[in-house]
Amino acid sequence: MGFRNRVEAGEELAGLLIAYADRPDAIALGLVRGGVPVAAEVATRLRIPLDVLVVRKLGVPWAPEVAFGAVGPGGVQVLNDEIAGRLDQEEIDEVIRRESAELRRRELLFRHGRPPLDLTGRTALVIDDGLATGATSGAAVAVARQLSAAQVILAVPVAADAAAARLTRLTDAFVCPLTTPNFGAVSRFYDDFHQLTDADVTTLLTR
Repeated sequence: MGFRNRVEAGEELAGLLIAYADRPDAIALGLVRGGVPVAAEVATRLRIPLDVLVVRKLGVPWAPEVAFGAVGPGGVQVLNDEIAGRLDQEEIDEVIRRESAELRRRELLFRHGRPPLDLTGRTALVIDDGLATGATSGAAVAVARQLSAAQVILAVPVAADAAAARLTRLTDAFVCPLTTPNFGAVSRFYDDFHQLTDADVTTLLTR
């Protein structure tokens, strides 16, 4: 089982998220970059606003796939003390500096003059195109909570079993039509999984 492309994946997710259709508090938040076309389809079908949630995972210097925290809009910073406590402060500061710079670049590009993201009292549907380790999505959930979302729903078309189990505990609801123990890469589950450019994301958001 899989999907032709991210649009079809968004169609399937929208069907599972129908309870949020037309809700004035709901907002679809696409994770940059691959989550944005999925979120765009969800937003269109549920008739709710679309926005982008720019987060940057803070990876351990010698094992970048292991996150010790995340940074998000408005100076939001979330640290996993259990992992961060094993690092030198200089190492932490350098990763935060680098990832914060990239986050500012993407925020300037993708917000495109729109006001800062405010999730106060909102039901945030955090959407990505797949969940392998869950590190980035987990960071996004933490950032959404720091931005005062009333509820955080994580919705992805496909996920590894282990990541799904962990993220279920971190969210108010986890929505995913396909989970599997033998995951590999997200791209395995799409016929078309081309890499999106910044321009592709900007076009979806402005449309």
